Amino acid sequence: MNDEGKEGRKLSDILMSPELRKKTDEAINGLTFTKNFRSATAEEWYFFLPGYHDPQTKGACGKVFIHYDLYGNRDVFINTTVIFDDPQLYTPTLHPLVYAVVDEIVNRLVGYANTLLSVHAGTNSYTAEYIS
Repeated sequence: MNDEGKEGRKLSDILMSPELRKKTDEAINGLTFTKNFRSATAEEWYFFLPGYHDPQTKGACGKVFIHYDLYGNRDVFINTTVIFDDPQLYTPTLHPLVYAVVDEIVNRLVGYANTLLSVHAGTNSYTAEYIS
């Protein structure tokens, strides 16, 4: 999808203040993962963002569950769940940051496969469908 406006600016740049754009870029540039579990039909990942963490464990700020629904030999549909554990990311003003981080997570872990997405981030929760 092309999100460039009339003047060649990205829609995300129009929707975000310069401060939020900077914070979002820092989060995406610092995004790292640790795989916790893998089976024939599922994966579980922890993800880390600079400045955010689980308040109880002080560890990963969230988890990603990827479940593969296999239909025959060639059709695959993926269910992806992203759970944010840091309540800072539940703040409505950070919804664009959460959305951008989740988009990057899907791009890195799922790629271009079809996926049904469920994001749990307090008031910033949403669902989406990625179709290639």
